[in-house]
Amino acid sequence: MTHLVGRTVSPRVQWALEQQGVHPLLARIYAGRGITTRSELDYQFTSLLPPTRLRGAGEAAVLLAEAIERRARILIVADYDCDGATACALALRALRAFGAQVDYLVPNRFAYGYGLSPEVVDLAAQRRPDLLLTVDNGISAVAGVERARALGIRTLITDHHLPGDELPAADCIVNPNLADCDFPSKSLAGVGVVFYVMLALRAELRARGCFSPATGRAEPRLADLLDLVALGTVADVVRLDHNNRVLVSQGLQRIRQGRASAGLRAILHVAGRAPEQVSSVDLGFLVGPRLNAAGRLADMSLGIECLITDDDARALNIAQQLDALNRERRAIEAGMQEQALSLLDAAALADAAAPSAAGVALFDADWHQGVIGIVAARVKERIHRPVFAFARGENGEIKGSGRSIGGVHLRDALDLLGKRAPGLLLRFGGHAMAAGVTLREADFARFRDLFAEVADELLAPADRTRTLHTDGCLEPAYWSLATARLLAAEVWGQGFPQPLFADDFAVDSQRILKDKHLKLRLRRDGQTIDAIQFNFTQAPGATVRAAYRLAINDFNGVQSTQLMIEHLAT
Repeated sequence: MTHLVGRTVSPRVQWALEQQGVHPLLARIYAGRGITTRSELDYQFTSLLPPTRLRGAGEAAVLLAEAIERRARILIVADYDCDGATACALALRALRAFGAQVDYLVPNRFAYGYGLSPEVVDLAAQRRPDLLLTVDNGISAVAGVERARALGIRTLITDHHLPGDELPAADCIVNPNLADCDFPSKSLAGVGVVFYVMLALRAELRARGCFSPATGRAEPRLADLLDLVALGTVADVVRLDHNNRVLVSQGLQRIRQGRASAGLRAILHVAGRAPEQVSSVDLGFLVGPRLNAAGRLADMSLGIECLITDDDARALNIAQQLDALNRERRAIEAGMQEQALSLLDAAALADAAAPSAAGVALFDADWHQGVIGIVAARVKERIHRPVFAFARGENGEIKGSGRSIGGVHLRDALDLLGKRAPGLLLRFGGHAMAAGVTLREADFARFRDLFAEVADELLAPADRTRTLHTDGCLEPAYWSLATARLLAAEVWGQGFPQPLFADDFAVDSQRILKDKHLKLRLRRDGQTIDAIQFNFTQAPGATVRAAYRLAINDFNGVQSTQLMIEHLAT
C-alpha cells in the first residue's frame, strides 16, 4: 500500500519567500522543503563553502604541489561508477592543467573488486608511480595503503564513503565524513571532494608563485570543470544540501550555455537531449546510466576517455559505444528482474503491500555482477523493503549489491550483522541507502536469514509502508509549458526532491502503449491534460487520485505539457 502525505508548508514562510521575489508556486514548494529565506536559494559560485574548511584539503594541496614541482609520477586510482569516472576525469584535467605528470587506472570490477586493494596496488606499481591518488574510494583500503607503503609509494586518499573503525595509514586523507572533520557539507560526492582538493591545490600553487608573469603559466579556470561535478553529484544520489545545489546549479549553467566537455555534449546528443534544455533529472536518468554502463558491463576507462577528450568526433564515437552498452545493460536487467520477481513469488514475498520478510536477499548463479545493483533497486521499489541481489564471483564467493529504504541504514545494518556473525561477511561497505558485500556462496542462506532479522529490528512500523510526500494540488492554471520549464530549470535531487503533486481527476480516456505504459486523458475543473504512467500495474476506473509530476512531452519537435504519474489510486 502507498500513502500520499502532503508536505507541511508554513503560510508565513511561503509568504516571506514570495515577498523576497520567489515565484509563488516555487515559494510553496521550497517552504515544504525547509527553505526559509531566499539566501538558501543563492547558487552563485561565491556561495560555496571554502576549501579551507575541508579537513586535509590543505595538506593534500601541499602533497600534490610538491609532486608537481618534483615532476613526480601521479597515478589516479578511480572507482568504476559515474561518480568515480567524473572524479577521475576532473582530477586528470585539473592536474594536467597544473603541469603534473599524471595518468589513471580504473581496475576491472570483476577481476579486482572495489577499492585500493593490495592487488590493485601491485597492478598500479607496474606504472612506477610516486604517488597514488584515489578518487571516490580508499577510505577502507587499510591493506592496500600498507602494501603501497611497503613498495615506497605515497598515497593520497580522497573519498566520501563512511569510514570504518580503522583508517588507512595514508600520507593524507580528505573525506568530509571523517570524525574530526567539521566541514558542514557531509554529502559531497567523490567528484565534489576532488574538486575541493583541486581548489586548494590552485591556491597553494598560486601562493608559490606558479602563475606569475615570470612563469608564463596561466591560472586554470577550475569552474570550467563544474559540468563534471554536477554530473557526478547527481548520478551518485548524494543529498543535495545547499552546497551541493550550488555545485549542481553552476554545472548546469555551463552545460546549458554550451560550455560542457566534448564528452558530456556527445552523451547528451546520443540521448536526444539538447544541452540548453538539460535539467538535473536528465543528468541522473539520461547521462549517468550511459556512463555507468561502461563500468557495469565493460571497462569504465571507456567512460573516462569520453570525459577527458577534447576531440568532438572521438567523443561522439565513444558516446555511441556507451549508448550501445546501456541498451545491452537494459536488456540484461530486464531478464534478471523477471527472474528476481520469480524468486520473490517462490518465497511468497510478491505481495508489495505486506512482504513477510523485513529484508530480502536474492541470489542467482547466472546473474551479471554489473547489474545486480539495479535489480536490487527495482525489487526494492516493488516491495518497499531493503534488498540485496547477489551474483557469483570467483573462488566460491558471491558478491551482493544492496539498496535500502528510509529506516534502515544499510551499511550500519551490515556492520551489526557482521558483529553478530563473525566471519560471515568477507568484505562490505557503502552508504545508508546503498551498500556492497562479499560472502562465501555456501553462506548465502545464513546471510539471507540474518539480514531479514536485522532489518526487522531496525525497520519501524511506520517505515514499512511506502509514503509519497506531495506538494499538494496543482491548479490547472499552472498546467503550462512555462510552469513546466520553470520547475525543470531548478535543481532537484536526493534530499531535495522534484515537485510531486496530488489531485483527483476524472478519466476521459485511457489506452495502453507498447503493452506496458498507461496513457490517460485526465480532466479537472473543466480542463483536460494528457498523462502517462510507465510500467503501470492496473487500469483505473472513471475517477482517480494521482500523484504526478508536471513534465514536458517533446514529440517530433512539438512540446506540450503532460503529467508523469507516480501513483494512481482508484
